[in-house]
Amino acid sequence: MANQKLELTWVGKDEQPRVEPRILLHDPSKDYGDSDTENMLIHGDNLLALKALEQQYSGQVKCIYIDPPYNTGSAFEQYDDNLEHSTWLSLIYARLLILKNLLSEDGSIWISIDDDEGHYLKVICDEIFGRYNFIEEVVWQRSFSPINLKKTLSRCHDLILVYAKNKTPNFELNKLPRTLEANSRYKNPDNDSRGPWTSGDLSVGPRVEENVYEIITPSGRKVLPPDGYSWRLSKERFNEFVRDNRIWFGDKGNNTPRIKRFLSETRQGIVAMTLWSREEVGDSQEAKKEAKSFNSKSVFATPKQERLIERILSLGSNPGDLVLDSFLGSGTTAAVAHKMGRRYRQIVKSSATLFRKEL
Repeated sequence: MANQKLELTWVGKDEQPRVEPRILLHDPSKDYGDSDTENMLIHGDNLLALKALEQQYSGQVKCIYIDPPYNTGSAFEQYDDNLEHSTWLSLIYARLLILKNLLSEDGSIWISIDDDEGHYLKVICDEIFGRYNFIEEVVWQRSFSPINLKKTLSRCHDLILVYAKNKTPNFELNKLPRTLEANSRYKNPDNDSRGPWTSGDLSVGPRVEENVYEIITPSGRKVLPPDGYSWRLSKERFNEFVRDNRIWFGDKGNNTPRIKRFLSETRQGIVAMTLWSREEVGDSQEAKKEAKSFNSKSVFATPKQERLIERILSLGSNPGDLVLDSFLGSGTTAAVAHKMGRRYRQIVKSSATLFRKEL
C-alpha cells in the first residue's frame, strides 16, 4: 500500500518503447536563409527526433508548443486522428517524458487539445510534470458559427494546457503589451504634471471599522462609504493622497472621492487572461486562409493561426530563446518563431519546400 500513487493507467502503459539515441543528418539542399543559424526543421518520426534532440538540448528549451492529434475519430489526409484510446495515451505519454527533459528549469509547455482526450491528457501531465507545476487551462475561440447539425451543443473552443517545468514562487510568464485601447482610458482633465490618469473606487468591502470616516469634499459635501464598505485608505493615508493630488473629487469638487492612477506608474504589461477570443488570436478559419496562401493544393487539415502561436511564444519566451514544436503541423510555429527572433526546432513530416515558402 505504501507504494500506491494516484495515476491514470491503461493497457500498454508499462510497455513504453525503448528508443535508442539517433543522429540527425543535415540535408543542405533543404537549407533556407542564413545557414549560420541554429534553427532546424526536422523531417521524420517525432519520437526518434526528440530522442536525438535530447542528447544535445536537454534542459535548454524555454518554450514548447505542441498540437498533437486530438483523437477525434476522423481520418485526415496528413495524419490518422482515429487511434484506439490506449494507443493514443501511450503515444502522448512517451513523447511528454522526453519533452519534460528538454524543458529548461524556467521553461513552460503549451499543449493544444479538445474534449476528446483533454481530461485524460490533464491527468497524464499532472503525473509527468506534477500537479503543482500546472499553470492554467487556456480556452481559445476556434469558431464563431454554430454547427446546425448538432443536436445538443455546438463546441466553438479548444483548450491549451500550460505547465511549467518548475513553478517556483519566482516563476512568471511574460506580460502582454498594453494596447492603445487600454491606454486611451487614461485622461488628464486637471493637467496633472504626472500625465494621463484614470480613477479607481476609494471604497472597498468588507467593511473595516477604523477606515470608516467622514470625508468633506472641496464643495463642502460630507461623504461616507456605502453601507457594508469602508474607505480603501486610512484617514491619515487619505490626507497624504489629498496633499499629493492623488484624489479626484470631480470637475466641480462635489463628487465622491476616487483614487487617481497614473499611466506613468502603471505596469507596462498586462497579465494574460485565460479566455482568448477570435478577435484577439484569430480562429480556425483564419488559420486555413493563412495555410492556403502558401500551399493551396494541399491544405493542412487542422492548422493553427499565426496570432495564436505568437501569443504563446510572446508569453513563454524572449528573443533568442530556444522553442520547440514536436508534432506534425503546417509549419506555423517555425514561421512565427522565425519572425519573432526565437531559435526554433520543429519536427515535421511534410515537404521541406512547404516550409521554405512559408518562411
